[in-house]
Amino acid sequence: MPTGVLHIDLEAVALNWRALDLMTSSICETAATVKADAYGLGVTQVAARLFAEGCRAFFVATADEGLELRRALGPEPRIYAYYGHMPGDTVTLQRGDVVPMVCSLAQLERHLETLPRHPFGLQLDVGMNRLGLKFDEWAAVAELALRARPVLVASHLSSADEPDAPENAAQLAAFHEMTDGIDVPRSLAATGGTLLGPEYHFDMVRPGIGIYGGLPFAKADPVVELALPVVTCFDAAPGETVGYNATWAVRAPTRLATVAGGYADGLHRALAPGVEVMAGPVPCPVVGRVSMDLMTIDISHLDRDPETVRLLDAHHGIDALAAHAGTIGYEMLTRLGRRYRRQYRGTVS
Repeated sequence: MPTGVLHIDLEAVALNWRALDLMTSSICETAATVKADAYGLGVTQVAARLFAEGCRAFFVATADEGLELRRALGPEPRIYAYYGHMPGDTVTLQRGDVVPMVCSLAQLERHLETLPRHPFGLQLDVGMNRLGLKFDEWAAVAELALRARPVLVASHLSSADEPDAPENAAQLAAFHEMTDGIDVPRSLAATGGTLLGPEYHFDMVRPGIGIYGGLPFAKADPVVELALPVVTCFDAAPGETVGYNATWAVRAPTRLATVAGGYADGLHRALAPGVEVMAGPVPCPVVGRVSMDLMTIDISHLDRDPETVRLLDAHHGIDALAAHAGTIGYEMLTRLGRRYRRQYRGTVS
């Protein structure tokens, strides 16, 4: 049997995308970022549902991801690759009709030499220092690059999940300085930038985490629920300990359950102590250390041994769980393990 069942609500995915789309004007397109297998939830299923909802532009990380998505969705949508035109990508970009978001001078040269008639986009660096042409580089090649007719010019905000961060206004101003007056569609905002308001929207927004129910989109519908099977239940006596390195000691007669699921399934070792799972409506604390395949919970207060427990649900989402592990919802979501059986609600036939 699988280590657990990950329930994925594609209707919630569609509702979240639609809610973000409604925050923008009619002349601003809402794309969807579906890189990393749609943040671990299954790009084939997620993108198909978003396409049915009306999304026609998708962003992935790599050319290979773009080719996979093209095979799933067919010829109509536009697919953009954030890694741009990497060495060895030429054939894949061409086969998948994937638009590389060129992010360096070397990539620009590579693309114009190897695929001069293939659509491309440009990424500019407005202060994040991650991907994109810097101000001086852009000034040097803008005329050449624009003459080659890019289909999109984009950048990325470093602190959009913090609305009051000074970087937001500074990077917006830098994007204006670098792009005002060009006759090319522009994009600056992902989820956080979409929430910052119309001045950040330009011609396209490209939300990611908000579609999947994560912060900073606090009003998002929850998308995932994780149910884990109970392997065994047993009694422990005072003085005994639980788990590796004996970090949790039994102080009174205790009923324990061992649950399938551990850090091999994306459930961080750092989760315990403090995190709780749900047996029906009743919270049960995780005790001892999370191991590779298992975790232990205290069920002394239950009137019967549970067969399954929930670690993620509508009331205990990915960001709350991530906080217990000292990380963020993005990491928690994308690390959910491949041993789970995935069940989808709202698939497109």
